[in-house]
Amino acid sequence: MYNLVSNLTEVILILFQGYCLQRFYGHFMKTKLEKCRGSRFLIMGIWVTIKTVLSVLWVADYNSIKTQGKLFVVIALLIVATMWLYDTSREKKLFLAVTFLAVNEICLIIAYTVLEIGGSVFSLWNWCFEERVITSPDTYLALIYITASSLHVLMLIVFILLLHFALKAIVRHYLDKEYEIRRAELFFILTPGLVGLLISILVRMLMITVENEMPRTLYARYPWLLILIPAILVLCLLSIVYGVRLFQNMILWQREKSSRIILEKQIKSIQENMDEMNRVYAGLKSMRHDMKNQLSVVMELVEGKHMGAGDELAGYLAEMSHTVSQLEFPFQTGNPIVDTILSMKYHEAIQKIPGLKMEAEKLIFPEGLEIQSYDIGIILCNALDNAIEACEKLKQNNEHAFVRIFSFWQGRLFFIEIENSFDGSLILGRSGEFPKTDKKDKELHGIGLMNIKNAAEKYEGAVDWSTSQNKDKKVNVFTLTVMLKSERTCEYDRNNE
Repeated sequence: MYNLVSNLTEVILILFQGYCLQRFYGHFMKTKLEKCRGSRFLIMGIWVTIKTVLSVLWVADYNSIKTQGKLFVVIALLIVATMWLYDTSREKKLFLAVTFLAVNEICLIIAYTVLEIGGSVFSLWNWCFEERVITSPDTYLALIYITASSLHVLMLIVFILLLHFALKAIVRHYLDKEYEIRRAELFFILTPGLVGLLISILVRMLMITVENEMPRTLYARYPWLLILIPAILVLCLLSIVYGVRLFQNMILWQREKSSRIILEKQIKSIQENMDEMNRVYAGLKSMRHDMKNQLSVVMELVEGKHMGAGDELAGYLAEMSHTVSQLEFPFQTGNPIVDTILSMKYHEAIQKIPGLKMEAEKLIFPEGLEIQSYDIGIILCNALDNAIEACEKLKQNNEHAFVRIFSFWQGRLFFIEIENSFDGSLILGRSGEFPKTDKKDKELHGIGLMNIKNAAEKYEGAVDWSTSQNKDKKVNVFTLTVMLKSERTCEYDRNNE
């Protein structure tokens, strides 16, 4: 009975380790054979095969060198399998493999402590048998077997719970699972796992010794280690979990810092130009109005008094009128800040994309809109930067490059919608909230969209995106929609266009 329970416990242990391994990896990486059905369970099969084959060919004994050699083989084979099977950076693969091995070994040794603590029950049965409290040898042996089997089952339960919750805590604290670990960061995040793994290996090497041809555990020689070793291992486990948490906080802090720097630059640029552009905008508008009136009067006088002789002068004045009309901004939305941003972005874009068409006739900002120009500027600056960047990738299809900007009301909700052509390639993150960048500096990806989201959330709004295809022109269209809430209600909406 004891052998059956022991063997069954070993099988369940290996299977559960393999299951946790594939689940743990699955939260962070995709296999290179993602299209193959059941490929995510391949690492589980590899783990079970490695453990089973080594258990058969490399029978455990009390020789520490052979026993630890078996453990090192398992570590090496798992790292090789991880490097071969999964599609991500080597740094991330190494971190995940070492972290799993460390957590697995730590949980296994802590669970093994249950057997040592439960060993006192055997002393109780021995005392009962010697004192004739238990008189039947069969009863004595039955109690021994039942106790041993129960302790193995209890050890398995403790291990399962520890491993499950430890890996779950790491997954929960590792917020940005798409972040690729850089070499400079690898040492920082890998150190707690390596320390925990090496301490576990050291404990394994010292756990069992042979005295007078009889095995004896380290706990039997030094009972106080029953408290000290599990305490050290629990601290190692916590250092792994909180090391991951600290690493993620550093990433978020760095990303927020970069986002804030970009945002501050955009706001500073808008602030520097806002007063001047307001003055220029008002001056041009006034000058254009006055000059048009004056030219109209002069032309009437010329046509009235010198109908024939004034043809040349009338043509000259008509040319002046045309020149004055060119003083108008190419975009007129009712908001001088927005007009300035659109003009600036348009002139920057046509230098890179000569065939670009930017349409903003339906971008209207009515008076009394309770949304700050700064926030509208942040939304448009970031959205247009992304749209123009997408149009640049069309390369030879510049004739299809376009950016269209709309605005409309629905009740108290004000919507800004930006459409642009793109090449159809889109990299989605695991969260699916925003597309990922294909730039080399991936740690800064999504900052523009996050700035738009933050601006929208100031007005209890949200950001959404979608893709479609213009079948007539065979052009892929990316649409970014920003919703902002205003206390002002407007009867105008998209249905009234």
